[in-house]
Amino acid sequence: MNTEHIELYKKIGVGLVAWMVIICSAHAPVRAEDHPFKPGERLTYVLKWGVIPAGEGMLEVYPMAEVDGEPAYHFVMRAKSNAFVDVFYKVRDRMDAYADAAMVHSLFFKKKQREGGYKRDVEVNFDWDRNQAQYERKGKEKEIIDLMPGSFDPLSAFYFTRLMEMVPGSDISRPITDGRKNVVGVAHVVRRETIKVADRYYDTFLIVPDLKHIGGVFKESKDATIQVWVTADHRRIPVKLKSKVVVGSFVGELVNAKGINIEHRTSNIE
Repeated sequence: MNTEHIELYKKIGVGLVAWMVIICSAHAPVRAEDHPFKPGERLTYVLKWGVIPAGEGMLEVYPMAEVDGEPAYHFVMRAKSNAFVDVFYKVRDRMDAYADAAMVHSLFFKKKQREGGYKRDVEVNFDWDRNQAQYERKGKEKEIIDLMPGSFDPLSAFYFTRLMEMVPGSDISRPITDGRKNVVGVAHVVRRETIKVADRYYDTFLIVPDLKHIGGVFKESKDATIQVWVTADHRRIPVKLKSKVVVGSFVGELVNAKGINIEHRTSNIE
């Protein structure tokens, strides 16, 4: 295994979320009782470099929480490399995101990264009375930034996307912030198609995000691409993600879903 491959594994911990969260929309929010996700939902993905299993990603909806007296969704993303990759670059990452119960904007975000010998703990506090966000790392507050209306942290943005109706040929967008900068995530809904994942067939929408705001291995790859397939039902569950970067192709596939029913078939025959 060469150094380029090891560097790719370094991106595993954040790659899954990076792909999903840039698919965001600016439509009106859906009523809370109609939200497609509920506390107790857990989605598990196997991450592969080519055909080689490299790690696991998990997305969960925790019980409803409270942030400064306001009811909030609590979303969690965890990522870890497998035993093989651990030998070269051990990854144990976690993100916790809190969004208001109506899914209008983020309230609080924190990230814990453990990647090889690198450690980083980050918190972002959202102050919507002042339309500002405060980024904090290792207990030290950084410069306050102004927020665009309706901004989400990267993880909450993924769940917001699931509220939206998708139409092939359309572009969708939404403000996103990591507490240090603001961007407008843009993605293209390419087409509707049936795909096979883990011996099951899913009716999906293919979505291709704009990568101009994404750094790391994507920025370093001249012809980098990301494709995301989400179920075409009202739940909008990502069942497959595929990227092409300078060091090869990377795939994430849904292997387990708890707390939710996903429509699928065992054959491609209607």
